[in-house]
Amino acid sequence: MKFIDQTVIQVIAGNGGNGCVNFRREKYIPKGGPDGGDGGDGGNVWLEADNNLNTLIDLRFKKIFQAENGQDGSGKKCSGKKGNDIKIHVPIGTQAINYKTREIIGDLIQHKQRILIAKGGWHGLGNTRFKSSTNRSPRKSTLGTIGEKRDIQLELILIADVGTLGMPNAGKSTLVTSISGAKTKIADYPFTTLNPILGSVNINKNKKFIIADIPGIIKGASNGCGLGIRFLKHLERCKLLLHIVDLVPQNNYHPVHNIITVLNELKKYSLKLYNKPRWLVFNKIDLLSSEKINQIIDEIQFKLKRNEKYYLISSVEKTGIKKLCFDISRYLEK
Repeated sequence: MKFIDQTVIQVIAGNGGNGCVNFRREKYIPKGGPDGGDGGDGGNVWLEADNNLNTLIDLRFKKIFQAENGQDGSGKKCSGKKGNDIKIHVPIGTQAINYKTREIIGDLIQHKQRILIAKGGWHGLGNTRFKSSTNRSPRKSTLGTIGEKRDIQLELILIADVGTLGMPNAGKSTLVTSISGAKTKIADYPFTTLNPILGSVNINKNKKFIIADIPGIIKGASNGCGLGIRFLKHLERCKLLLHIVDLVPQNNYHPVHNIITVLNELKKYSLKLYNKPRWLVFNKIDLLSSEKINQIIDEIQFKLKRNEKYYLISSVEKTGIKKLCFDISRYLEK
C-alpha cells in the first residue's frame, strides 16, 4: 500500500432543521393552541483514530465528507430527527489543521480517540416555544443554523520511541530489520528506503519499544534535495534519536564530514528536533580493524569538540546489537 502522510479534505456539517408553525385542530377542541415542533440538530463530522490504518491514502480519493441535515419540525409537537454524524477514520498519529487559519485542531495519538472537526447547525424552534400568557397564538418560528464547513489538512506523524537518521546507505534499514523484523528494503544503492517504516523491538515479555526508519539525509536536504527532510517530521514524537554513521561511507568522504552534514540539515529543519537526545551509532565495524576504528572515532570526537555517547555495531554480523537495544530500553524507562 502506498504511504501517504499528508492530504487536504473538505468537511461539511449538517444544517439544523427549521422549526414548525402549526396549530392543533381536533374535533371538539376548537382552540387547541400552537403545537409546532422544533427542528433537529445537524450532524457533526468527527475524526477517529484507528490502529488498523497506517496511511492516509484512502482520503486522497475521497475529498468531501458531508453529514446529514436535521429534519424540520412538524405538528403535534413533533421534533425533527437529528442528522446522522459521520466519522472519518485515520491512522494513529494524525494531526488535524485548519487549512485556512493553520490552527491545530487536534492530535490523535490513541486508538478510538476522536475529535470534532465540524459542528452541525442548531435546530430551529417551533411556535410552541413562543406561547405565553399574552401571546396565545404565536405564528413565529426560527430557522435552523448552517453547519460548519471547513478545509482540513491532515498530517500523519508516526508514533515511535526511537528514530534513526543518517546518510543514505549508512545501514539504518539493516539495523531496524535485524532488531525488529520490520520488512524494509535493503540494497547497495542510495535511497532504498522511500517511506518511513516502523518496527517493534521486543526486549522481553514486558519490555518493547517502537523504532522508526526514515530515508537518508543528504546535503541540501533542507532545500528540498533527496527524501529524508520530507520525513523528518516522523521523528518529532521520538524520545531518542540514533544517528547511524557508516565507518566506510560509499561517498568516499570522512565519516565526520557525513555526521556534520546530517546535523546541519537537522538544525536547519528544526531546532527542537536537533536538540533531542541523540546517540552516535558507528556501523560496519566488521569491515575495519580495531586500530582504524579507534583512530576514526578519536578524529570524530576531536572535530565535534564534544564527547557524545556512541556505540559500535555491525548490523550484518549483529555485533553490539543486544547492548544497544538493552541500553535504549533502559533509557526509555527513565
